[in-house]
Amino acid sequence: MLNKNITTTGLALTILLAAQSGIAQANDTPINGTVQSRCIIQTDTAGTYGNPNAYTLTTASADGGENAVIRIDVTLANAYYAEITAPTEFSSAPSLPDQVTWTGDTEVKTVSDSTTMGAYESGKVELGMMDRYDLTATGSTWFKTSSVATMGGNKAFPGGNYTALVQADCIAK
Repeated sequence: MLNKNITTTGLALTILLAAQSGIAQANDTPINGTVQSRCIIQTDTAGTYGNPNAYTLTTASADGGENAVIRIDVTLANAYYAEITAPTEFSSAPSLPDQVTWTGDTEVKTVSDSTTMGAYESGKVELGMMDRYDLTATGSTWFKTSSVATMGGNKAFPGGNYTALVQADCIAK
């Protein structure tokens, strides 16, 4: 009889353990997706610095420069902000004898639909060298960015190649 009780107890214990391990099972099944941005940034025109005097580099056309132009295409209205920041440093330059002071601004140059995009410039928010635009309509907008770099102490810029970058971002609302 003792053998029968041990067998019955063993069988009950096996069933109990099997049942508990079935309860403790879990499974995580992923659901994947890809979101394509509906705000595309492209360089339309690379800017050029003119050098009207020894201590100034400027994108002003009167001084031999050219503003950088960025095109932003939006295919989903009211979903993005554009943040465009004028340069605040050189990404490459010769060794400089002093600190450089930066000024610059971004403005709407042209739009694909003036009726729905006409308020972009008047509605922009200026935060230092960065301008923020609420992209409320679908279409294309061209933004021009000016930049002026002035060498401290009216010292001359050394000869060489200078590059500064305009930063443009589309930020989902």
